[in-house]
Amino acid sequence: MASSKTSSTLSNSGAPDISILGDRLTLHPPTVTASSDAPRLPNDPKTSPEQQLLSSYASFRSAPFDFLRELGLHVSGTGWRSYDRIIGQEIFYKGFSERMKNMIMRTPRLLDKIQDLAEKRVDVEITEGLLPEGAQARKRELEAQLAEVCDEWTEKMICKMESRRFIRGAYYLATQLLTRAYHQGIHVSSEEVLRLRAVAEEAEKKKQPIIFLPCHRSHVDYVSLQLICYRLGLALPTVVAGDNLNFPVVGPFLQHAGAMWIRRSFGDDALYTTLVQSYIDTLLREGYNFECFVEGGRSRTGKLLQPKFGILSFILESILSGSVEDAIICPVSTQYDKVIEVDSYISELLGQPKPKESLTNFLSSSSILSLKLGRVDVRFHQPWSLRQFVTEQTTRLQPGLQGSYDANIRRKMLATLGFKVLADINAASVVMPTALIGTVLLTLRGRGVGLSELVRRVDWLIARVKAKGGRVAHFGTQPTATVVERALEVLGPALVGQVEGLPESTYFASDRFQLSFYRNMTIHLFVEEALVSAALYTKVKAGGGPENQTMDYAELEDYVYFLSQLFRAEFIFPTTPLSENVHKTLEGLERDSIITLKRNADDASVIESITLSEAERLRGRENFDFYCFLIWPFIEASWLSAVSLLMLAPPAVRTPTALRPAPYTADTPPVIEKASTLAEPAALPLTDVINHAQLLGKTLYAQGDLSYLEAVNKETIRNSYNQFALYPNALIAISAAGKNGKSPAGVKLAQAWMPIGRAENGGTVRAEGMLWEFCERISKARREGKNRRDGGTVVRRVLGHVELVGSKLWSSGVGSDGNASKNPSKKGPDALDIQAQARSRQDVLAKL
Repeated sequence: MASSKTSSTLSNSGAPDISILGDRLTLHPPTVTASSDAPRLPNDPKTSPEQQLLSSYASFRSAPFDFLRELGLHVSGTGWRSYDRIIGQEIFYKGFSERMKNMIMRTPRLLDKIQDLAEKRVDVEITEGLLPEGAQARKRELEAQLAEVCDEWTEKMICKMESRRFIRGAYYLATQLLTRAYHQGIHVSSEEVLRLRAVAEEAEKKKQPIIFLPCHRSHVDYVSLQLICYRLGLALPTVVAGDNLNFPVVGPFLQHAGAMWIRRSFGDDALYTTLVQSYIDTLLREGYNFECFVEGGRSRTGKLLQPKFGILSFILESILSGSVEDAIICPVSTQYDKVIEVDSYISELLGQPKPKESLTNFLSSSSILSLKLGRVDVRFHQPWSLRQFVTEQTTRLQPGLQGSYDANIRRKMLATLGFKVLADINAASVVMPTALIGTVLLTLRGRGVGLSELVRRVDWLIARVKAKGGRVAHFGTQPTATVVERALEVLGPALVGQVEGLPESTYFASDRFQLSFYRNMTIHLFVEEALVSAALYTKVKAGGGPENQTMDYAELEDYVYFLSQLFRAEFIFPTTPLSENVHKTLEGLERDSIITLKRNADDASVIESITLSEAERLRGRENFDFYCFLIWPFIEASWLSAVSLLMLAPPAVRTPTALRPAPYTADTPPVIEKASTLAEPAALPLTDVINHAQLLGKTLYAQGDLSYLEAVNKETIRNSYNQFALYPNALIAISAAGKNGKSPAGVKLAQAWMPIGRAENGGTVRAEGMLWEFCERISKARREGKNRRDGGTVVRRVLGHVELVGSKLWSSGVGSDGNASKNPSKKGPDALDIQAQARSRQDVLAKL
């Protein structure tokens, strides 16, 4: 990416965009603006021509004859619209769905499972005396019933792409809607598309499927990929979709356009699990393209989620079992200037219940016919062989034992597969202008920023992205200022406000929470720098001269390890050792003149201490602060999550105790007093705990004790809880939800982390104990705020709110009698218990 003082431009040294106009496919070199006959952006005559994959159709109101002509071309299937020379296996013929269902029902895996379940049921009936004779007849009857159930499930599950005419119409409708919402179109890389076509041609010869594994930020993800495959002549993939989307009108439409419906949860249903595996085996064995989302659900935060291994495990099993010889994996990155559903995401993350999927909700929430959301960029990673991956992993995990895969090997191989796909998606991703602006606005001090400074920092960020091996969306030779102004229009005043009446256009983040969604699209590139900067900040915020803000290497590495453990569920970390990553990151920050490293006099490879460089201090710490601002909201969220665990300490209850006076006589009644004891530790509903943690966070934010509203993000709190439960000495225990949703998931504070002193202190949690020390260790890296300089006042205020919100939690999460358990403890912890907890505190913290 080039930038200069006189002509700052956004350009890309990589492959150009591809533009398909009518029947012509045109490649545009990265330094050449599109030809004069390319269409200008709709309703935007000021901008230069764009290169895009799909051109908008004529409007009926403005050009009715052109509209009818284009519609006629699609109905008749003229030219490329016929979609009759696809690369891949044939899918559009009458009887395709019935043939697919018959193949599934005849798979040995499914037949064996039906027979096995029938035999087990017969054995149970014989044991219970319900079947004295005729076992074989009963077994055949049960097999027929199970087969009938499978037939019914299969009919509801399988995709039904039988009509080429329907697909042409679906393409036309989807393109109409999509190009109206994303008025700058869908863009792809010519190099990647041509490479994908070559791979598809080779896969077709070998009857191998291409498995597309995209990231998942929007419902538009699978629509855009289907449109690209159609326009480029690739066989449409069968798309795994949750049956929550199978609602009237939309459900049948999607099923005939490629969707296969599966349950959101399989539970312990062995028959349904086997049926899904048999369907996937059949699809892949027959060479049909396939698509699923490695993250499972849509990301509500803008960054990649941890991999979900459900469907991936089915794909891997197809290879490991020998049902499928090979499949081609193609990781896909889909990036947006603006995501349609982001408003609803923010509501969910702030604690509002997720609305049920319906056509009405989708159209009303997105107003898809009138949006101007910029453009969509789809990038394809270099496809690779799943069989080759399995061979390499087998050699690594169990040399000399090819073809033998125990449960442990399968788990390791599956985890490696999931994280490799996510790493490939990140590598293929491009950073959109809205993400650049969101990142800059949320990493600057002050209320607002002038346009010239905003452009300067965007140019700086582009250089940082490139230096980290990332890519920025291609915009030809357009100046950065032009791209920034267009991106500001896409974000709109609801996200980025403008101060009127000033000599220079000045912008500010008017909705920081929503803007954080776009900032999170870049954070994966800078996680290592952010963690190192946060560790060094623990010294920097102490103030004083450079000598007081210098940090020993061992101390920095220890704190970076601590933070990385906190955020294992948030970010995708490199698989290389921590010490190697820290060294590499420090050396990169040194090259950028952000820090100064003191090395050992005898061995220059040994770093002894780290401090901010003089050049960075003269710059006002703007680059160092950039990395801190990236990670601070997550540190705040982790601190809030840890503090909220104090609410899980059972409240003190007042139980009657009879105190008999001496000497006791029959005429003298006993004196009844109340004694303070602790309620029996109980598991509270996880959802309730998260909701009350959010309430605590909102209170602390409103009163200035929390710097970022993003810290009350429901998903980030949930991730923190999950990570707390995975510590060697787990802070909490999280129980799984009961079958069929009969009982919710529960969370319970581990006894070793229980705040001490509650009972003898009248039921009030004190700022001491192992859990509080854990909170304080996180707090060392928090951004300093005005309200946090008086430590004693802050502690009293925070713990006061913990008590207040905690009492609400326990009253809502327990029985009507107000007790956490039906059998409260008869006594509180004795002195020996308290001493034992105190002794174990340092041991546990040392292991963290």
